[in-house]
Amino acid sequence: MLNALVTVAAEESTQDPLFPAGYDIIWSAVCFVIIAIVICVVALPRLNKVLDARSAAIEGNIEKADEAQRQAEAALVEYTQQLADARREAGEIREGARVDGKKIVDEARANAVVEADRITVSAHTQIEAERQAAMVSLRQDVGSIALDLAGNVIGEAMSEDAKAQAVVDRFLADLEASEKAAQ
Repeated sequence: MLNALVTVAAEESTQDPLFPAGYDIIWSAVCFVIIAIVICVVALPRLNKVLDARSAAIEGNIEKADEAQRQAEAALVEYTQQLADARREAGEIREGARVDGKKIVDEARANAVVEADRITVSAHTQIEAERQAAMVSLRQDVGSIALDLAGNVIGEAMSEDAKAQAVVDRFLADLEASEKAAQ
């Protein structure tokens, strides 16, 4: 039965199989024109609008990225400048501290020298006062011992009068003078 159908269909078709019928070409052309008009009127403007929006967004993002890169570079320059300023300021602070430390040490040294000089002068003054007190005490003691000894030698008690005191003072002055000459 299949063979019969194929044979009947082949006999009825007198048209060339490579070239379609005229009505097929017309209807295909009408459909093509309608589809082309719909695409040109509706789809292409929308597609162009979407493409333009994407293009603008991409260009905006590129501009934003360029701006962000410029800001990052400016921030880097500013950070580098601040770092250099901080290092310079730290150096100035260190130098100031070094100068202040030297000044404090010099002041302490000067104060120590002044204090040492004051203590030395005070000690010399005290030593001189004690030496004078010892000399006065020694003169009195030596004078009384000399008078006692002279009284024992003579066999008579000698009183401590002004003449005896003058003799003792002259003797001690001569003794000091000979001592100073020996030095």
